[in-house]
Amino acid sequence: MPKTKAMNSKAAARIQAANSAKSGGQTTKGSFAARAQSAAAKNATRTSSKK
Repeated sequence: MPKTKAMNSKAAARIQAANSAKSGGQTTKGSFAARAQSAAAKNATRTSSKK
């Protein structure tokens, strides 16, 4: 079983771009794209505090 990787801002941006293309530029609250962005922000804060 492969190791999982933490969500980063680059991956979240790709997800949001794909979602925007399908939904006419709208990202709804609670959508997968919104949750990905939230996870990326939390991970960025977590990794920057470790340095």
